Amino acid sequence: MDKKIPSNPLIERLPPHLKQFIKPQNYEEYTAQDQAVWRHVMRKNVEYLSQVAHGSYMAGLRKTGISIEEIPSMYGMNRILKEIGWAAVAVDGFIPPAAFMEFQAYKILVIAADIRKFENIEYTPAPDIIHEAAGHAPIIASPDYAEYLRRFGEIGSKAISSAHDHEMYEAVRRLSILKEQRSGENDNDLKNQIEQAENLVDELQNKKVEPSEMALIRNLHWWTVEYGLIGTLEDPKLYGAGLLSSIGESKSCLEPEVEKRSYSIDAAYQDFDITRKQPHLYVTPNFAHLSEVLEEFANTMAVRKGGHRGLQKLIDSKSLGTIELSTGLQVSGVFTRMIKNEDQEVIFFETTGKTALAYREKELIGHGTATHHQGFLSPVGKLKGINLAIEDMGPRDLQAYNFYDNERIEFTYESGIRVEGLNITGMRNLNGKLMLIQFTDCTITYKDEVLFSPVDGVLNLAVGKDIVSAYAGPADYHSFDLIYHESETTTAKNPISKKEQSLQELYKKVRHYREEDKINDDTLRKLRDEVQNNHAEQWLLISEIDELLES
Repeated sequence: MDKKIPSNPLIERLPPHLKQFIKPQNYEEYTAQDQAVWRHVMRKNVEYLSQVAHGSYMAGLRKTGISIEEIPSMYGMNRILKEIGWAAVAVDGFIPPAAFMEFQAYKILVIAADIRKFENIEYTPAPDIIHEAAGHAPIIASPDYAEYLRRFGEIGSKAISSAHDHEMYEAVRRLSILKEQRSGENDNDLKNQIEQAENLVDELQNKKVEPSEMALIRNLHWWTVEYGLIGTLEDPKLYGAGLLSSIGESKSCLEPEVEKRSYSIDAAYQDFDITRKQPHLYVTPNFAHLSEVLEEFANTMAVRKGGHRGLQKLIDSKSLGTIELSTGLQVSGVFTRMIKNEDQEVIFFETTGKTALAYREKELIGHGTATHHQGFLSPVGKLKGINLAIEDMGPRDLQAYNFYDNERIEFTYESGIRVEGLNITGMRNLNGKLMLIQFTDCTITYKDEVLFSPVDGVLNLAVGKDIVSAYAGPADYHSFDLIYHESETTTAKNPISKKEQSLQELYKKVRHYREEDKINDDTLRKLRDEVQNNHAEQWLLISEIDELLES
């Protein structure tokens, strides 16, 4: 097995804030039992899925070269995925949804390098290499589906999250980690921790909160990428990775007891429970329909609608986000305030803490977080009594309205916000539109409130009639040191007992006999008796021995 570090041009192009999640696969840490689990799931699944999976899955399995006999290496997968324009990286279990989506936008599969333990062989709530490599990788060999996945990541990475989303992510991540921990001497302690984690997940799932954009688009992801069916309601085929990688649910999902629904945007408002089998599933007639629904949902998002609702979502998220004005000026920071007029139009906004200004996703020189380390504020809108918007004024227009550099000027917005100060200079975008005006000794007032005063320093006035877009994350990722926080939980490997060590040695022997084609019936029968006497619950190991005896 080749253990080289995976290499693929797509990985090399990743921004630093995504590279922080990449972990080494550590292939040598897979045990012979892990290999047996992979082999068992793949052998059972491939035979069955050839009858019930979408045709592109089996074709993709052949194209990606994923072996039934052994766990794939990242190096080998990247060598093959490179040919279809994708790449794969190993990560530590669940990663933040926004990061997961952004990886997809870069056409990179994130693969949890761990593999489910023997006790969870039929299904695990935790992401593992069976789910990722055998579920996701083969289906992206379909160009239509691969483009849907990329586009989903591109749109999903702009979805605005909530504090509740973060709580839910951490709770599910912790539960998945606990469920995949090997039992040890403190078995009762682990059971108690799992029970507490399950209760917390249930509590958060049942909590009545307004779903965020991220929560809604994650629902779409779940009912398509993870648990999607394709075809007709009467005869659907599997394409969701969660179904393709589950021995149990790949069968039970087709039973009449599981309700089949026609896939539509309604799926965005249908929650799911990651810890249980799904009572209903959605069926898309074809992959093209997935993209149609995705675009329909994207049209409801703040990234396309902007306005006061988009800005309010950013304020509620209490996280780093970006608004874009009609001039193309992008302001990235943690938004904390807005003022609206009677028509619910934003007339003023404010950020707190590090803020950066950008245009076309590139930070404006001199307007990074070092300059705007305490925040940024600005009125927006049209000027009172002037039909021409500031952004559309050329040099002659500015002179006509007494906008001169290095002279004191004053003007009032239609909203009633008044600005007075020494005009230093302006900055235009590539299309010649004025998007930033710099003032000193400046005062901004609205009604009886002073929004900005000379003691606050230099004012950089954002120019724009309105907010055309609002989305999660920065416009230019170079502007901020770290976008995603480190998770509060990490996967852990418990020290194994002597009994577990002896069991692993038995798995290792059986695997060695198969690979070296050294089959001695007497030796195998003695080995089988030893397993039966000391590890009777290990039906997988017994079946591996029986397979060799029958060969």
